[in-house]
Order: sequence, then structure tokens, then C-alpha cells
Amino acid sequence: MTEQDSCRSCVQKGGKALACPTRRTGRTSPTGAAFGSPTAPGRSLTVEVCLAFLLPLVVFIASLATAQKILAGMADAARTAVSLALALASTFGCILIVRMIKQKICQSR
Repeated sequence: MTEQDSCRSCVQKGGKALACPTRRTGRTSPTGAAFGSPTAPGRSLTVEVCLAFLLPLVVFIASLATAQKILAGMADAARTAVSLALALASTFGCILIVRMIKQKICQSR
């Protein structure tokens, strides 16, 4: 089955052309490619995965380690609870910031 055949039978064909995962694998568009063609320009899935999964995970781990060091004088149970709360809050903030930046980029296109 060719890529063109898989795009014809895609359940996402009624939606946005760049929503189809087969069209967003990091390939670049040759000059003059039509919008919606299999080589249409789009953000790489690698960038999406890094922003959606890896960045919040790294922020969570770094925040947890930093909070543990800062709160070293507290009792263990309290330090763990406070560190977890701070790490979750900073991760949630990171996710919100990434979403706001992503929305601004999408709106400017």
C-alpha cells in the first residue's frame, strides 16, 4: 500500500491536512508542493513528542531534585510532600507555557 492509498482511507482526511501523522514525519516540502500533499511542510513529530512528553518529564525531575535540596532541613515526610507539590506545580506551569507559545505560533501562521 502506497502512502497515497493510506491517505485516501485515512479517518482524519476530513480534518486539517497537517493533522495526519503520515504527513508530519519531519520531511520537508520540495519547492512548489501543494498544501495537503504527502510532502507538505509541517512540524516534525519529533518536536511534538519532545514538547509534549520529554520536556515536562525533565522539568518534573529537575524540580523535584531542586526542591529536595532546598528543603533539606525539613522532616522527610513533609519534605517529600512539599517537593512533590512544587514539582507538580512547576511541571503544570511548564505545560501551560508551552501550550500558550504553541497557540501563538499556530495563530500567526
